[in-house]
Amino acid sequence: MPIALVTGASRGLGAAFAGRLARDGHDLVLVDRDQAGVERVAEFIRSTGRSVEVLVADLAEDKGLAAVQARVEDAERPIDLLVNNAGVSGETEFTQADMGKLQAEIDINITALMRLTRAAVPGMIERHRGAIINVASFAGYLAGRGDAYAASKAWVISFSDTVAASLAGTGVRMIALVAGQLRNAMVPAPPDASRDGLDPAAVVDTCLADLAKGRTLSVPGWRYRAVVDVLELPRRTLRAAARLAGKGRDQGDVLRKPTAPHA
Repeated sequence: MPIALVTGASRGLGAAFAGRLARDGHDLVLVDRDQAGVERVAEFIRSTGRSVEVLVADLAEDKGLAAVQARVEDAERPIDLLVNNAGVSGETEFTQADMGKLQAEIDINITALMRLTRAAVPGMIERHRGAIINVASFAGYLAGRGDAYAASKAWVISFSDTVAASLAGTGVRMIALVAGQLRNAMVPAPPDASRDGLDPAAVVDTCLADLAKGRTLSVPGWRYRAVVDVLELPRRTLRAAARLAGKGRDQGDVLRKPTAPHA
């Protein structure tokens, strides 16, 4: 069976991804530093008949990240879908934030995502199949006041865009999920779960549908999508211009290519 690895799987989008992918027939590798939380999700997934492997790891620590990276690189048990969902956000003004917490945001939101992506891509290319979902945030476009979170999510969007372009023709897909405010989504949800924000299950459904369509950016929720469409317009225009320029160069090379003399 195809295997999906989901980081930050103990709650929220990570738990929602795990539930949907299990229903789609994936076996799961669930990663989180919250052992009780991730085991609760794993128990729920196992009740559906799917196989689940749990890795308790803190991706801000070298030992934890190295263990997950090694699992991603395991060619005997290849990962077909990597969901880089783990992320942390502080709630303190930057000038008042603890330096250790700021560094943890970079370590998890950027470094871990980059290393796990780098670990996954070569094997996927060799097998000519696979996909990576990088969970970003609407804050990556319109940051509020605060810490390093918004900047790290802007990096995720740019990184995913760049790497996705390099994967054309390999059979490997990549998409950035721009998530807005979400409801609290445990599996199963507790009675006091928040009902504000987007439904995580619907966000996951939209993301997987966009991935299947070959899109490299998924923005669930019409309000968020309307804003991002406007903000993405210059980038889309530049991409189109670059493609046209590339085609022009290719055609020019063909025209300039010397032909063999006739006998």
